[in-house]
Amino acid sequence: MDYIQIFNAAAEVEAIAPGRVNLLGEHTDYNDGFVLPTAIPQQTRVAIGHSPNDRHHIYSAELEEWIDIHPIKTSHTKPEGFARYVYGCIRVLETAGYDVPPLNVFVTSAVPIGAGLSSSAALEVATLRGLRSLLHLEIDDVKIAQLGQQAEIQYAGVSCGILDQMASSLADTEHMLFLDTRTLERQIVPFPAGAAIVVIDSGVARSLAASGYNQRRAECEEAAKQLGVKALRDVPDPQAAAALPELLRKRARHVITENNRVLQARDGVAADEFGQLMNDSHASLRDDYEVSIAALDHLVELLQQTPGVFGARLTGAGFGGACVALVTKGQSEAIATHVLEAYNHDGFDGRILVV
Repeated sequence: MDYIQIFNAAAEVEAIAPGRVNLLGEHTDYNDGFVLPTAIPQQTRVAIGHSPNDRHHIYSAELEEWIDIHPIKTSHTKPEGFARYVYGCIRVLETAGYDVPPLNVFVTSAVPIGAGLSSSAALEVATLRGLRSLLHLEIDDVKIAQLGQQAEIQYAGVSCGILDQMASSLADTEHMLFLDTRTLERQIVPFPAGAAIVVIDSGVARSLAASGYNQRRAECEEAAKQLGVKALRDVPDPQAAAALPELLRKRARHVITENNRVLQARDGVAADEFGQLMNDSHASLRDDYEVSIAALDHLVELLQQTPGVFGARLTGAGFGGACVALVTKGQSEAIATHVLEAYNHDGFDGRILVV
């Protein structure tokens, strides 16, 4: 199905945005820290036109779902599912003072849902890009990311940082994007020489809002408060967390060491060193941040034991989703196929996402 088949008219604008995979810097963005994502080839496409009546009409091709929403600005009704991200983008624009007329919105996406590759951010950025074009709005790519973040926080109930939306809005597939999430200072960083990435979905979906994501954020805020700093990014030495209660000490130690790993990678390291940073990151996410699960640990272990793999870790918030590995360039497909076969042989249902 396409826009014309659904709405019996041609779309007025189309916009796209990619998913992302985070190589280092997990759970650091809402701590004002540092991240190192890259865009993935899979994209979300949004086609938009004016509605013929007083309703927003939103359709997802993959889900085959149609949602009608009354655009009255005083309405407190929030749609469920995928439409909440689109509606959230409309509402944050209206809150920012822009007038948004009733719309037809057609969504199609190749970004896997529930795999930790920011399908929601890709939908938000694509929607906002489309609205920028349709309504001739003077908003840049950074502002698009910030509006997308607010849409997710306010309308999807996820207290996310800015990582996903900034990566979807600004990153490309040929480089890594170093981002200071406090200042929004950013830098394009090359991949380590002779290296490429592989992303494999564990087959275990996860929902951020229903997981421990918001709980982890609250724990980090409490740790920062007890340490007397605005955010954990202000603590460069993990030993500074030693006086905290055990749970908060573990959470803070992950964030502090993860920030240090991103800064080390940004300054340029060889592929084997970068891989070790990824391995250390996974161990920290597993042991100190406690967001890994058995399936992710097993998939990471298989990757780390495979010749040609420099390092591997879970990517995204955890509790399911995907793993990313840094591998020898030219061997991506062979490595991914080998690891997936072994992983699925052990009773899992994974799939290759990026090679």
